[in-house]
Amino acid sequence: MTRRPSRRALLLGGLGLGAGGLALVAAGVEDGEIPGRPWIQETFGLNGEPGRVPDVPPGRVVDGAFVSKARGGVRTGFSIAYPPGGTTALPVLVVLHGLGNDHRTAMSPHLGLDRFLAAGVRDGMAPFAIASVDGGTTYWHRRPDGEDAGAMVLAEFVPLLGRRGLEVSRIGLLGWSMGGYAALRLGAQLGPDACACVAAESPALWTDGDDASASGFRDAEEYDAYTVFGHQQELTGIPVRIDCGTGDPFYRATQAYVDGFPPAHRPAAHHQPGAHNQAYWRRMAPAQLRFVARHLTT
Repeated sequence: MTRRPSRRALLLGGLGLGAGGLALVAAGVEDGEIPGRPWIQETFGLNGEPGRVPDVPPGRVVDGAFVSKARGGVRTGFSIAYPPGGTTALPVLVVLHGLGNDHRTAMSPHLGLDRFLAAGVRDGMAPFAIASVDGGTTYWHRRPDGEDAGAMVLAEFVPLLGRRGLEVSRIGLLGWSMGGYAALRLGAQLGPDACACVAAESPALWTDGDDASASGFRDAEEYDAYTVFGHQQELTGIPVRIDCGTGDPFYRATQAYVDGFPPAHRPAAHHQPGAHNQAYWRRMAPAQLRFVARHLTT
Protein backbone atom coordinates (compact mmCIF):
# COMPACT_ATOMS: atom_id res chain seq x y z
CA MET A 1 0.00 0.00 0.00
CA THR A 2 1.44 3.35 -1.04
CA ARG A 3 1.69 5.82 1.82
CA ARG A 4 0.86 9.44 1.08
CA PRO A 5 3.56 11.93 2.09
CA SER A 6 2.69 14.19 4.98
CA ARG A 7 1.94 17.88 4.51
CA ARG A 8 5.19 18.71 6.28
CA ALA A 9 7.15 16.40 3.97
CA LEU A 10 5.60 18.06 0.93
CA LEU A 11 6.51 21.47 2.27
CA LEU A 12 10.04 20.38 3.02
CA GLY A 13 10.35 18.80 -0.38
CA GLY A 14 9.04 21.93 -2.02
CA LEU A 15 11.62 23.96 -0.18
CA GLY A 16 14.38 21.47 -0.88
CA LEU A 17 14.78 20.61 2.83
CA GLY A 18 15.34 17.31 4.52
CA ALA A 19 15.69 16.52 8.20
CA GLY A 20 18.99 18.38 8.35
CA GLY A 21 17.43 21.35 6.61
CA LEU A 22 14.56 21.40 9.05
CA ALA A 23 17.02 21.42 11.94
CA LEU A 24 18.75 24.42 10.41
CA VAL A 25 15.40 26.14 9.91
CA ALA A 26 14.42 25.46 13.53
CA ALA A 27 17.73 26.79 14.79
CA GLY A 28 17.44 29.90 12.64
CA VAL A 29 13.90 30.49 13.82
CA GLU A 30 14.96 30.23 17.45
CA ASP A 31 17.85 32.63 16.90
CA GLY A 32 15.63 35.05 14.99
CA GLU A 33 17.94 34.97 11.98
CA ILE A 34 15.44 33.80 9.37
CA PRO A 35 13.19 36.42 7.72
CA GLY A 36 9.49 35.66 8.04
CA ARG A 37 9.91 33.77 11.30
CA PRO A 38 6.18 33.91 12.23
CA TRP A 39 5.21 32.39 8.87
CA ILE A 40 7.88 29.69 9.12
CA GLN A 41 6.90 28.68 12.65
CA GLU A 42 3.24 28.49 11.66
CA THR A 43 3.97 26.58 8.44
CA PHE A 44 6.19 23.97 10.07
CA GLY A 45 4.13 23.55 13.23
CA LEU A 46 6.75 25.09 15.52
CA ASN A 47 4.37 27.12 17.69
CA GLY A 48 3.70 24.46 20.30
CA GLU A 49 0.47 22.92 21.49
CA PRO A 50 -2.60 25.15 21.74
CA GLY A 51 -3.87 25.85 25.22
CA ARG A 52 -7.25 24.43 26.17
CA VAL A 53 -9.95 26.06 28.26
CA PRO A 54 -10.57 23.95 31.41
CA ASP A 55 -13.76 21.92 31.40
CA VAL A 56 -14.95 23.28 34.73
CA PRO A 57 -18.05 25.30 35.65
CA PRO A 58 -17.17 28.99 35.88
CA GLY A 59 -18.30 31.27 38.66
CA ARG A 60 -20.84 34.03 38.23
CA VAL A 61 -20.28 36.50 35.39
CA VAL A 62 -22.02 39.88 35.56
CA ASP A 63 -22.37 42.03 32.42
CA GLY A 64 -23.13 45.73 32.32
CA ALA A 65 -22.47 49.00 30.53
CA PHE A 66 -21.97 52.69 31.21
CA VAL A 67 -21.58 55.85 29.16
CA SER A 68 -17.93 56.88 29.19
CA LYS A 69 -17.16 60.58 29.20
CA ALA A 70 -13.47 59.82 28.63
CA ARG A 71 -14.39 57.98 25.45
CA GLY A 72 -16.57 60.81 24.18
CA GLY A 73 -19.95 59.51 25.36
CA VAL A 74 -19.51 55.98 23.98
CA ARG A 75 -21.61 53.23 25.56
CA THR A 76 -18.97 50.99 27.12
CA GLY A 77 -19.66 47.37 28.00
CA PHE A 78 -17.96 45.39 30.76
CA SER A 79 -17.96 41.95 32.38
CA ILE A 80 -17.02 40.89 35.90
CA ALA A 81 -16.16 37.24 36.53
CA TYR A 82 -16.16 35.91 40.08
CA PRO A 83 -14.64 32.62 41.19
CA PRO A 84 -17.16 29.96 42.23
CA GLY A 85 -18.57 30.98 45.59
CA GLY A 86 -16.74 34.30 45.45
CA THR A 87 -18.19 37.39 47.08
CA THR A 88 -17.97 40.96 45.85
CA ALA A 89 -15.29 41.86 48.44
CA LEU A 90 -12.42 40.55 46.33
CA PRO A 91 -9.31 42.12 44.80
CA VAL A 92 -9.72 42.62 41.08
CA LEU A 93 -7.68 42.00 37.94
CA VAL A 94 -8.57 44.47 35.19
CA VAL A 95 -8.23 42.91 31.74
CA LEU A 96 -7.49 44.97 28.62
CA HIS A 97 -8.36 43.39 25.29
CA GLY A 98 -6.51 43.40 21.99
CA LEU A 99 -7.35 45.15 18.73
CA GLY A 100 -10.59 43.83 17.23
CA ASN A 101 -11.79 42.39 20.57
CA ASP A 102 -14.10 43.74 23.25
CA HIS A 103 -15.00 43.08 26.89
CA ARG A 104 -16.67 39.77 25.98
CA THR A 105 -13.48 38.21 24.60
CA ALA A 106 -11.88 37.53 28.00
CA MET A 107 -14.72 35.29 29.16
CA SER A 108 -15.60 33.88 25.74
CA PRO A 109 -15.35 30.14 24.98
CA HIS A 110 -12.23 30.94 22.92
CA LEU A 111 -10.22 32.45 25.81
CA GLY A 112 -12.17 31.37 28.89
CA LEU A 113 -10.47 33.39 31.61
CA ASP A 114 -13.49 32.81 33.88
CA ARG A 115 -12.96 29.05 33.60
CA PHE A 116 -9.20 29.35 34.08
CA LEU A 117 -9.97 31.37 37.21
CA ALA A 118 -12.37 28.70 38.48
CA ALA A 119 -9.85 25.92 37.81
CA GLY A 120 -7.06 27.84 39.53
CA VAL A 121 -9.10 28.53 42.66
CA ARG A 122 -10.20 24.88 42.73
CA ASP A 123 -6.52 23.91 42.73
CA GLY A 124 -5.63 26.23 45.61
CA MET A 125 -5.02 29.59 43.94
CA ALA A 126 -6.08 32.59 46.03
CA PRO A 127 -9.40 33.99 44.72
CA PHE A 128 -9.90 37.30 42.94
CA ALA A 129 -12.31 38.78 40.42
CA ILE A 130 -11.60 39.47 36.75
CA ALA A 131 -13.10 42.59 35.15
CA SER A 132 -12.91 43.35 31.43
CA VAL A 133 -14.06 46.50 29.65
CA ASP A 134 -14.46 47.82 26.12
CA GLY A 135 -11.57 49.96 24.94
CA GLY A 136 -12.34 50.37 21.25
CA THR A 137 -9.42 50.44 18.82
CA THR A 138 -7.45 53.39 20.19
CA TYR A 139 -4.64 51.54 21.99
CA TRP A 140 -5.92 52.69 25.38
CA HIS A 141 -4.43 56.20 25.29
CA ARG A 142 -5.61 59.70 24.43
CA ARG A 143 -6.14 60.16 20.70
CA PRO A 144 -6.16 63.41 18.71
CA ASP A 145 -9.99 63.43 18.71
CA GLY A 146 -10.00 63.42 22.52
CA GLU A 147 -11.08 59.80 23.11
CA ASP A 148 -9.03 58.32 25.95
CA ALA A 149 -9.72 54.69 26.81
CA GLY A 150 -6.83 54.62 29.29
CA ALA A 151 -8.39 57.46 31.29
CA MET A 152 -11.71 55.60 31.12
CA VAL A 153 -10.13 52.60 32.82
CA LEU A 154 -8.50 54.55 35.64
CA ALA A 155 -11.03 57.34 36.22
CA GLU A 156 -14.34 55.59 35.41
CA PHE A 157 -14.11 51.80 35.33
CA VAL A 158 -12.01 51.19 38.43
CA PRO A 159 -14.24 53.45 40.58
CA LEU A 160 -17.30 51.63 39.15
CA LEU A 161 -15.80 48.32 40.31
CA GLY A 162 -15.28 49.83 43.75
CA ARG A 163 -18.93 50.86 43.94
CA ARG A 164 -19.83 47.25 43.17
CA GLY A 165 -17.97 46.12 46.27
CA LEU A 166 -14.65 45.01 44.82
CA GLU A 167 -11.36 45.98 46.46
CA VAL A 168 -9.76 48.54 44.16
CA SER A 169 -7.18 50.28 46.34
CA ARG A 170 -4.59 48.20 44.44
CA ILE A 171 -5.56 46.49 41.21
CA GLY A 172 -3.86 44.04 38.89
CA LEU A 173 -3.59 44.62 35.15
CA LEU A 174 -3.51 42.00 32.40
CA GLY A 175 -3.73 42.50 28.66
CA TRP A 176 -2.88 40.87 25.39
CA SER A 177 -1.56 42.51 22.19
CA MET A 178 -2.91 46.09 22.18
CA GLY A 179 -4.02 45.49 25.77
CA GLY A 180 -0.61 44.11 26.74
CA TYR A 181 0.99 47.37 25.68
CA ALA A 182 -1.67 49.26 27.63
CA ALA A 183 -1.21 47.19 30.79
CA LEU A 184 2.46 48.16 30.83
CA ARG A 185 1.71 51.84 30.24
CA LEU A 186 -1.20 52.13 32.70
CA GLY A 187 0.68 50.17 35.36
CA ALA A 188 3.50 52.69 35.17
CA GLN A 189 0.93 55.50 35.45
CA LEU A 190 -0.57 54.00 38.58
CA GLY A 191 2.71 53.16 40.32
CA PRO A 192 3.28 50.53 43.02
CA ASP A 193 0.89 52.08 45.54
CA ALA A 194 -2.11 51.52 43.26
CA CYS A 195 -0.94 48.68 40.98
CA ALA A 196 -0.19 45.30 42.54
CA CYS A 197 1.09 43.62 39.36
CA VAL A 198 1.14 43.75 35.57
CA ALA A 199 0.88 40.75 33.25
CA ALA A 200 1.40 41.44 29.54
CA GLU A 201 0.82 38.78 26.89
CA SER A 202 2.28 39.34 23.43
CA PRO A 203 2.33 43.13 23.91
CA ALA A 204 2.00 45.16 20.71
CA LEU A 205 5.33 46.98 20.73
CA TRP A 206 7.43 48.57 18.00
CA THR A 207 11.00 49.79 18.25
CA ASP A 208 10.34 52.22 15.38
CA GLY A 209 7.31 54.51 15.62
CA ASP A 210 6.97 54.56 11.83
CA ASP A 211 5.95 50.89 12.02
CA ALA A 212 3.27 51.35 14.70
CA SER A 213 -0.38 50.52 14.10
CA ALA A 214 -2.29 53.27 12.32
CA SER A 215 -5.32 52.32 14.39
CA GLY A 216 -3.74 53.63 17.57
CA PHE A 217 -1.07 56.04 16.40
CA ARG A 218 -1.53 58.74 13.77
CA ASP A 219 2.21 59.01 13.20
CA ALA A 220 5.60 58.36 14.76
CA GLU A 221 5.27 61.47 16.91
CA GLU A 222 2.11 60.15 18.55
CA TYR A 223 3.76 56.79 19.10
CA ASP A 224 6.77 58.45 20.71
CA ALA A 225 4.45 60.41 23.03
CA TYR A 226 2.89 57.21 24.39
CA THR A 227 5.62 54.61 23.95
CA VAL A 228 6.59 52.36 26.85
CA PHE A 229 10.20 52.23 25.61
CA GLY A 230 12.44 54.36 27.78
CA HIS A 231 9.91 54.27 30.63
CA GLN A 232 10.63 50.83 32.06
CA GLN A 233 11.98 52.35 35.28
CA GLU A 234 8.50 53.73 35.98
CA LEU A 235 7.38 50.17 36.72
CA THR A 236 9.94 49.84 39.52
CA GLY A 237 8.28 48.29 42.57
CA ILE A 238 5.54 46.59 40.51
CA PRO A 239 5.90 42.86 39.78
CA VAL A 240 5.76 42.46 35.99
CA ARG A 241 5.38 39.30 33.93
CA ILE A 242 5.72 39.35 30.13
CA ASP A 243 5.02 36.41 27.82
CA CYS A 244 5.59 36.49 24.07
CA GLY A 245 5.83 33.58 21.67
CA THR A 246 8.89 33.15 19.48
CA GLY A 247 6.58 33.00 16.44
CA ASP A 248 4.99 36.33 17.30
CA PRO A 249 5.75 39.35 15.07
CA PHE A 250 6.27 41.38 18.28
CA TYR A 251 8.83 38.94 19.70
CA ARG A 252 11.99 40.93 18.93
CA ALA A 253 10.50 44.26 20.03
CA THR A 254 9.34 42.61 23.27
CA GLN A 255 12.85 41.31 23.88
CA ALA A 256 14.25 44.80 23.31
CA TYR A 257 11.70 46.24 25.75
CA VAL A 258 12.60 43.68 28.44
CA ASP A 259 16.29 44.43 27.95
CA GLY A 260 15.58 48.08 28.76
CA PHE A 261 14.57 47.42 32.38
CA PRO A 262 17.00 48.37 35.15
CA PRO A 263 19.03 45.24 36.08
CA ALA A 264 17.68 45.28 39.64
CA HIS A 265 14.07 45.33 38.46
CA ARG A 266 13.91 42.95 35.52
CA PRO A 267 10.46 41.52 34.79
CA ALA A 268 9.66 37.81 34.73
CA ALA A 269 9.96 37.39 30.95
CA HIS A 270 9.10 34.15 29.18
CA HIS A 271 9.51 33.34 25.49
CA GLN A 272 8.10 29.99 24.39
CA PRO A 273 7.10 28.60 21.00
CA GLY A 274 3.86 30.33 20.13
CA ALA A 275 2.09 32.69 17.76
CA HIS A 276 0.12 35.90 18.22
CA ASN A 277 -3.18 34.15 18.83
CA GLN A 278 -5.58 32.81 21.42
CA ALA A 279 -4.10 29.31 21.25
CA TYR A 280 -0.92 30.74 22.82
CA TRP A 281 -2.77 33.03 25.25
CA ARG A 282 -4.84 30.08 26.50
CA ARG A 283 -1.65 28.09 27.07
CA MET A 284 -0.15 30.89 29.12
CA ALA A 285 -3.31 31.76 31.07
CA PRO A 286 -2.76 29.41 34.06
CA ALA A 287 0.74 30.74 34.74
CA GLN A 288 -0.39 34.34 34.20
CA LEU A 289 -3.28 33.99 36.67
CA ARG A 290 -1.08 32.28 39.27
CA PHE A 291 1.36 35.18 38.96
CA VAL A 292 -1.48 37.63 39.50
CA ALA A 293 -2.82 35.70 42.49
CA ARG A 294 0.59 35.73 44.21
CA HIS A 295 0.86 39.51 44.03
CA LEU A 296 -2.74 40.73 44.01
CA THR A 297 -3.98 38.79 47.00
CA THR A 298 -1.09 39.37 49.44
